[in-house]
Amino acid sequence: MRYWIAILCLVITSAVFGQKTEAELPVDTTVKSITEVIEGIPSRSLDYIDKKYSKLSDDVQKQSEKLLKRMQDKEAKLQKKLQGMDSLKAKELFETSKAKYEALQNKIASPVNTATAKLKEFIPGLDSTNSALKFLSQANGLQGMTSDKLAQLSSVTNSVQELQGRLQQANEIQSFIREREAQLKEALTNSGLGKELLGLNKEVYYYQQRLRAYKEMLNDKKKLEEKLLAAVRELPAFQKLMQQNSYLAQFFRMPGTTASSAGTAGLQTRTQISSQLSQTFSGPNVNPQQYLQQQVQAAQSEMDKLKNKLNQFGGGGSSEMTMPDFKPNIQKTKSFLQRIEYGINIQNQRSSNFLPAMSDIAFTLGYKISSNKTIGIGGSYKMGWGAGWNNIRFSSEGIGLRSYADIKAKGSIWITGGFEYNYMQTFNDFAAIKNLDAWQRSALLGLSKKYKIGKKREGNFQLLYDFLARNQVPQGQALKFRMGYVF
Repeated sequence: MRYWIAILCLVITSAVFGQKTEAELPVDTTVKSITEVIEGIPSRSLDYIDKKYSKLSDDVQKQSEKLLKRMQDKEAKLQKKLQGMDSLKAKELFETSKAKYEALQNKIASPVNTATAKLKEFIPGLDSTNSALKFLSQANGLQGMTSDKLAQLSSVTNSVQELQGRLQQANEIQSFIREREAQLKEALTNSGLGKELLGLNKEVYYYQQRLRAYKEMLNDKKKLEEKLLAAVRELPAFQKLMQQNSYLAQFFRMPGTTASSAGTAGLQTRTQISSQLSQTFSGPNVNPQQYLQQQVQAAQSEMDKLKNKLNQFGGGGSSEMTMPDFKPNIQKTKSFLQRIEYGINIQNQRSSNFLPAMSDIAFTLGYKISSNKTIGIGGSYKMGWGAGWNNIRFSSEGIGLRSYADIKAKGSIWITGGFEYNYMQTFNDFAAIKNLDAWQRSALLGLSKKYKIGKKREGNFQLLYDFLARNQVPQGQALKFRMGYVF
């Protein structure tokens, strides 16, 4: 075991010390050049970061408030049921929890002290932005700085500090509710209150997934954020600040620094590990360096396997997470707009005695209830093409309104159903379509085949049967074939 620990330490230290040394850094930047860099940062970038971080802070605060309220309500119901079964146990389990919930609620409802706010977690994107803002704030007293730029920097810095405070509060809440759920589960597993315990498990799991999604957003830097970091990343003064003040610098001695970090005190160096391996594995056919390299590769492989297993449950590599006692709905942690899908589909119809050849072009708006269920509405426009190649003529042959539902059957096959209203007459203005009695009704049911087109788009083929086609005047097409795309 000690060799595995040593190897893992070697992997970490090799990654950290494999960066540039201080000798490779260019000459320090002058005060004037720093001022010019700050003035050169687009105001749009600072405004974007300010709004993004402020919104994230608000979202984290709202989700934390909702969670505490829902958890307290669920515990109250659980306590009431347990009271009739075992009053002493109910008093033991719930006597002090109310005060803890109220303390957390008061804390999350209070303004964040940006002067002392500190996140005890390493989030690379947030750490880079925070360090860049610390560096830029050093120019507050420099000549040539405009008041508008200073005001923007101050606002962005406050937003970042507030977000750090909210995330730290959320981490504390997550730790509490995770421990609380585990405590109640252990005490009440065989009490017949499994439904209530499952409700608590869902709340804890979905909260930690929402929190994980917020943190991933901080690492997903857009172009406007990159403009801020790119403006200062190559400056030697900023590199020196990162060596001394970044979150990583608190645990490892960064290149160019001489003081040892408290985080690495007592850890073995590469030379010490190599020397120990040479003493342990000696012989004419033994190569300690080759053995060390093989073990490092094996350790990395095992770590990747463990990380992949954790990611399957949405843990993001965290060892402190609540495992779901149910099948999670990944759509539940997304915002309303993230669950909306836009689609377009086309249905062609050949000419008849009553109608010319036409295309039914529909636009749809769907809402993902889960990854396997979608409901939506749509509207269609029926474009006429004439009676044949010798009589091509564009015309408005009607419009339609529709609703639909998709339920996943197996693999890429979905069951699709819906109800539609179609106005099947030529019209020149919308005043002519107000008579609802002139609209045809369709009840559709069939199958859809969906397939991927890139990362954010998918195509589909639909084969649907209209159960009301025979009742339509003129009689409609019973079997409908449609093809479309979803964005």
